[in-house]
Amino acid sequence: MDLPIHEKRLKRWRSYSIANAPNGGNVLEFCIVHLNGGGATRYFFEEVALGTPIRFKGPDGTFVLREPIAGKDLVFICTGTGIAPFRSMIQDIVQQQKPHRSIHLIFGTRNAESILYRAEFEALQKTLPGFRYSVALSREESLNPADFPFEVQSGYVHPIYLRDYQTARPDVDFYICGWSNMIDDAVANLILKLGYDKSQVHYELYG
Repeated sequence: MDLPIHEKRLKRWRSYSIANAPNGGNVLEFCIVHLNGGGATRYFFEEVALGTPIRFKGPDGTFVLREPIAGKDLVFICTGTGIAPFRSMIQDIVQQQKPHRSIHLIFGTRNAESILYRAEFEALQKTLPGFRYSVALSREESLNPADFPFEVQSGYVHPIYLRDYQTARPDVDFYICGWSNMIDDAVANLILKLGYDKSQVHYELYG
């Protein structure tokens, strides 16, 4: 997006993952975090109003599902607003009824109040066969997993996939989105520690 936040053109552009399925409609959804001191944050949360025109181009990038996905276990690992592209992918799979074996969404955030699209993914557990939803909360106080209708644990996302996918298989594809440190650790764990081929590991960073 070309935002009016700086005189220099290169400092005006911001990239955001589309958070809804490419269904041919004219509505685009984005998941944008409120970052204190961020130029784009101030513009979006303080200046943009209904009807404000925003100039954009794209989409850019190549972070898409590697099809065909029939017979594949899809593991989506993300933190924070890195969940946006996976929401788009999952919606597309559901709407287009794309054959697949399973989807495991592993989401990391600070606390329960920060779980993005919680109700949506809770509901999907009941309606989408083979869908599994796991959440890691790094700063939640007094966590009681019994209070949640999905798998939840204290800490970070890494122990979840290290536990569940410790035996490397060719029919699993991993997609990772989030902060660069998380991605670096996840890629190293999957390829070097667990032995997955690098062609099975796809990622996009946002910071």
